[in-house]
Amino acid sequence: MSSLGRFLEFSVHTSDILESLSYYKMLGFAELESGDVWPHKYAVVSDGVLCIGLHDRVFDSPAITFVQQDLAKHSRSMIDHGFDFSFMRLDADVFNELGLADRDGHMITMLEARTFTGGDEFDDDSICGTWFELSLPVRDAVHSARFWASVAPVLLRMREEPTTHMRFDAGGFALGLSESIALDKPSLSFRCHDKDALSALIEKHDLPHQRFPGFEGAFVLLTAPEGTKLFAFEEDFLGENYEVDESDDTSAYPTQ
Repeated sequence: MSSLGRFLEFSVHTSDILESLSYYKMLGFAELESGDVWPHKYAVVSDGVLCIGLHDRVFDSPAITFVQQDLAKHSRSMIDHGFDFSFMRLDADVFNELGLADRDGHMITMLEARTFTGGDEFDDDSICGTWFELSLPVRDAVHSARFWASVAPVLLRMREEPTTHMRFDAGGFALGLSESIALDKPSLSFRCHDKDALSALIEKHDLPHQRFPGFEGAFVLLTAPEGTKLFAFEEDFLGENYEVDESDDTSAYPTQ
C-alpha cells in the first residue's frame, strides 16, 4: 500500500462543470453521487476504475488525490521522514486535506475521507477503452523515482528504450513516469478496444483531438473542455496483463 493512502480521483479544475460532465458522459463515463464536503461546485465521473473529480475552484490542477485515514497523525510521520507539504488544512472544524509536490512539481493531495460514493459497482469501459495508467511527464525518470519509490514502493514495470518509462503501483492504480517529449502534463492513458467507434464519435461531435500525437505509439489524443488529455492506444505500451510483483526491489531509488 502506498504511504499516501488509497487513490481516490484525478482532480482537475474546470470553470464549467456542466460542459465537462457532458463531455465525459459522451465518452461513456457515469456521474457519481458526490458529497457536500466542498463549498465549491464539484462533480465526479467514473468508468468503474478511474474517477475524475471536477472542481469549480482554483487550485494547483491537476492533482492526484488519495484518501488517508488519521491524516493529522500521518502527516506528522511524513514530516519526520523529510516530506515538505505545500499546504496543510488540519483542524477539527474543517475537512482535513494537505498537499505536496513530487520532484517534477506534480501536485499530490491527501484527504481524510472520500468525497463521493460508488464507482466500483460497474465495470464498463468508456469508449476510450480500459484505463491502464496515469502518465506523468518527468525530466529524469530515475531521479523522479527516488520520490515515488518512497511512497509507492512497488515497481510494476520499467523500460529504458526508446525513452525511459517506469510504472509504480500508487495506492491501487498504475502511475507512470515518462521522459517522452510528447507528454507535457499529467495525462490519462487508455487501451482502446474499438478504434472505429472512437473515431466515429470524434467525427460526429467534432471533438478536439490530435492523430498520432507521438506519445509511445498512441493513435489519438483527446483534449477535454477543461484541458485534461486522454491518450488512446491499441495496447499497453509496457505489455499486456502485467501482475504486481511485491518482491520488486526499489532500493535502487533511495529517497535521499
